[in-house]
Amino acid sequence: MASKTDERAEEHYLDAIEAQENDDREGALSSARQVVKLNPEHAEAWWLISTLELPLKTQPNLIQASRSLAACRKVIEIEHEHGPAWVRGGQILADELGMYEEALSWWQQRREIDALEAVPIIEQSAILADIGMYRKASTHLNMVVEHDLEISPKQFTKVARLSGLLQKAADEEPSSYFRPWESRHPGWEGIRRRKDKGPMSESLIFLLFVTPFLVIEVWLSRGLAGAGFMAFCFTSMVLLATVGLGIKFTRNIFHKVNRPAFDLLRAQDIETSSGHSVIPEDIRTSKLYMSILQRRPLAYQERTLAIVDGGSALPKGWKPSIPDLEVEWDEDDDDDADDDDVKSNAGFTVPGLDEVDEEE
Repeated sequence: MASKTDERAEEHYLDAIEAQENDDREGALSSARQVVKLNPEHAEAWWLISTLELPLKTQPNLIQASRSLAACRKVIEIEHEHGPAWVRGGQILADELGMYEEALSWWQQRREIDALEAVPIIEQSAILADIGMYRKASTHLNMVVEHDLEISPKQFTKVARLSGLLQKAADEEPSSYFRPWESRHPGWEGIRRRKDKGPMSESLIFLLFVTPFLVIEVWLSRGLAGAGFMAFCFTSMVLLATVGLGIKFTRNIFHKVNRPAFDLLRAQDIETSSGHSVIPEDIRTSKLYMSILQRRPLAYQERTLAIVDGGSALPKGWKPSIPDLEVEWDEDDDDDADDDDVKSNAGFTVPGLDEVDEEE
């Protein structure tokens, strides 16, 4: 029989749900907090708090993101299999707060509960790539293929995009990988050369280098006007080919021109991940730095400013702390997964991953 305390907690929970349905988020949040005060093991109330702490139409600030994350932790403590709480917590840690090392550990805890879930492996691989650990990222991502894990079409797209990034890394010299924790790394000089200029967009590059050719082709095609259907098809094919080649060319130029911006992006990530100041002051006050920081989530910006104000420099000899990413695979479960009527990943390959060679 439920105690009076539990009954009161349930009444407050129903009040919270009703307030949420009436768009009274403050009232709903107040009632949900009353629930967990009376019954700290009420997982649904904690999940509601996590949801209500995040604003609907704006980005969460540092306090809101931290409170939502804390509520997610409570949900998982009570219900270890609460998938949405794992996903939201991982997204807040990595995307909103930039705490990549903690995000790796977070997803590792999820893998220890369900080793056959692909999402934690994909998210860990993306984080490893973001901080420049390409070899670890490639090895990790290959587990999706090796164990034929079930992935959704959206996840498949992310895996394909990530494999493309790792393929580009495989084509580069390992010494060129930017390591912000090395104060004398050549990448810092590249950033300094571009620090007074903002990142260049793909659309601008396309406009400058490809659009003139399209204009010329359209102008020349006027001479074929009235020449029949075949002439129309020929003109269309030429224009489509120009656009396709132009997009490929634009992407290559985009990555080369903005290499310093991508390196500075990684330096910012290392700051938020380590909790220590990494970026030199002359770069921090530059146009490039401010342009990149303004595009980051609000909570990320506030956390960065807090780290800078703290004045704690990166300890000498510091390197990213990567947790043990190994888990015990249940071969029986793995075999069962192969027999399930699910979307198979057979035939999916990640080109170039095994060739990535990096000193880590």
